[in-house]
Amino acid sequence: MMKYKVILFDLDGTISDPKVGITKSVQFALSKMGIEENNLDILECFIGPPLQVSFKDYYSFNPNETLTAIEYYRDRFKLTGMYENTLYEGIPTLLEDLRKQGYKLVIATSKPTVFSEEIVRYFNLEHFFDLNVGSNLDGTRSSKAEIIQYIVERFNNYSLKDFIMIGDRKYDIIGANTIGIDSIGVTYGYGAEKELQDAKPTHILKSVKDLEVFFHN
Repeated sequence: MMKYKVILFDLDGTISDPKVGITKSVQFALSKMGIEENNLDILECFIGPPLQVSFKDYYSFNPNETLTAIEYYRDRFKLTGMYENTLYEGIPTLLEDLRKQGYKLVIATSKPTVFSEEIVRYFNLEHFFDLNVGSNLDGTRSSKAEIIQYIVERFNNYSLKDFIMIGDRKYDIIGANTIGIDSIGVTYGYGAEKELQDAKPTHILKSVKDLEVFFHN
């Protein structure tokens, strides 16, 4: 018998590697705000958390500046950035195997749902997922805890012990812990192993193959 029934997947850094698209879109937004940043590696910190958080935390933007920067970011991201993205090796095989085993699969991302849905379609993965939940374009429902809570309420015939969240950043694990579901931190994405350990996930795994073995019944 499966221990879990509903598997929540973060998108960026868990399903796909979005570094080029996200960092170049942040770079574009910063340039529009008068800040030149030539090192894309420095902008990896934007992969995972909501943009409202990152522009404030890393560049000390006030609320109005943050809204403006997000608009610039989206101008580039929706045309080019979301497609500068690659699947992690083994993801389609993993998702197909999980579906065959009877798991419900859900995308749980802080990225706006409209972008998340388009990215999943771009990779031809939409048929694997029962639900795709992200933030709203106005910035509401952007924390991972809010997103997980929304998903749990949608699957209201399941108990909390039936859910597990998979993600590469502390935000995924903190969100899962806040709502009271189990979690897996994966180290192949953009969160350092210490970041994940400090957030106290239920499990830490190192590869997509490890996920396949973990859920294989």
